[in-house]
Amino acid sequence: MVLTSVTDRLGNAAGSAVGAVSGRFADRVIRLGVTGLSRAGKTVFITSLVANLLNRGRMPQLLAASEGRIQASFLQPQPDDTLARFDYEANLDSLLRPAPQWPEGTQSISQLRLSFRLAPQGIFAAMAPPKTLHLDIVDYPGEWLLDLGLLELSYDQWSERALQAADGRAQAKEYHLKLTGVDGAKPFDDVTASELARAYAAYLIAARQAGFSNLTPGRMLLPGDLAGSPVLTFAPLPAGAGDKRSLRAEMRRRFEAYKEKIVKPFFRDHFAKLDRQIVLVDLLKSLSDGPAAVADLEQAMTGILRAFRPGQRGFLRELLRGRRIDRILFAASKADHLHHAQHGALQDLVTALTQSARDTARFRGALTSSIAIAALRSTVEIDLDRNGHSLPGVKGLALGSGQTVGFYPGEFPASPARVLAQARTGVSQWQEGAFHDQAFAPAPLSLPPGYGPPHIRLDKALQFLIGDVL
Repeated sequence: MVLTSVTDRLGNAAGSAVGAVSGRFADRVIRLGVTGLSRAGKTVFITSLVANLLNRGRMPQLLAASEGRIQASFLQPQPDDTLARFDYEANLDSLLRPAPQWPEGTQSISQLRLSFRLAPQGIFAAMAPPKTLHLDIVDYPGEWLLDLGLLELSYDQWSERALQAADGRAQAKEYHLKLTGVDGAKPFDDVTASELARAYAAYLIAARQAGFSNLTPGRMLLPGDLAGSPVLTFAPLPAGAGDKRSLRAEMRRRFEAYKEKIVKPFFRDHFAKLDRQIVLVDLLKSLSDGPAAVADLEQAMTGILRAFRPGQRGFLRELLRGRRIDRILFAASKADHLHHAQHGALQDLVTALTQSARDTARFRGALTSSIAIAALRSTVEIDLDRNGHSLPGVKGLALGSGQTVGFYPGEFPASPARVLAQARTGVSQWQEGAFHDQAFAPAPLSLPPGYGPPHIRLDKALQFLIGDVL
């Protein structure tokens, strides 16, 4: 394992060195990772991002667009033959229908290449040809990112943490019942292992629906073609003894196989090659689900940042230590569910939630920021009357019924520090005020020529992520 680890590092460093050298003599490529936990809005974000970069009428805060440096932008065949292409056209079509629908969410990794022809700059610009920049957008589930933390854990350590997290959660009741009749020291049998794995996966799915975020292994939530395979047929067990033929020993072996055959290849082949990263956070849903959901989301965000290898880019740095993600943006999604008067409070809360993670990244040399965005605006702002008082709200189509509803989420928490303090102390409900979320359907779109879908601060997010290279 030591030799394999050293070989992996040398291979990554050699690949980065080749990329660093060849990048000086070829069109520049920036690989942007887009991730977030389930329902954070990754698919809609990428679809709107591409549409608004192809038609830049709504992008004034992307300076290269407003200053006319982007001469043309166009989609190209994606460069990686082993990855699925992000289905931009089908996703956009679902939003442009007379009765629009949200596109299907991210289930696995995919990629799309968007290329720019850029006007040259500087004192010799008049004599220089246009430059070309390729933006490779890599979409992957945030649940997979949480798995990178497993590389630092043994099976026994993971089991202890997983069982501790599940303790007291109603969603884990069935799994705990299964465990009461299991002795990990007894000889392994497939039936017991399969029953435990199914029960544990069911707990993870139910916990995610209840608003919890820090759930591993991530592939149990999105198994794809791995469903039922031995590499996903394991579960945490209480500490104890057992020989090499025991259930505990086989669970341990499968956990290690999961790390070796699933987690490490993802890190080596995809994640370690990223240059920039945006992490979408559905903070409104967590607030609505309560303090325990916010506390779990904070732990998940901290774990996600530990998976990054942030640091400043540079020719020598790439040669000597491999590539690093040098810009990371944490974006609270679905800001259109709030009146703009509450957007500042939303941004303050996502800033506080990711403070520890962002401090670590900055210490290592990466630029970080936080923002409140809506990749696709599905509401309009209104004033609601409640007992003679005017409340800042929004109006949109309720998901499912299609009825037009006016919505006020409640008083947004004024102090992020108090919100996080309540979440960390384990209170069952918010001690001051209440906050609710509303699921909206996409509004019908009519896009004028040269304009992408309406959004909130998507251009500002892109200015931070790629504005320096455009």
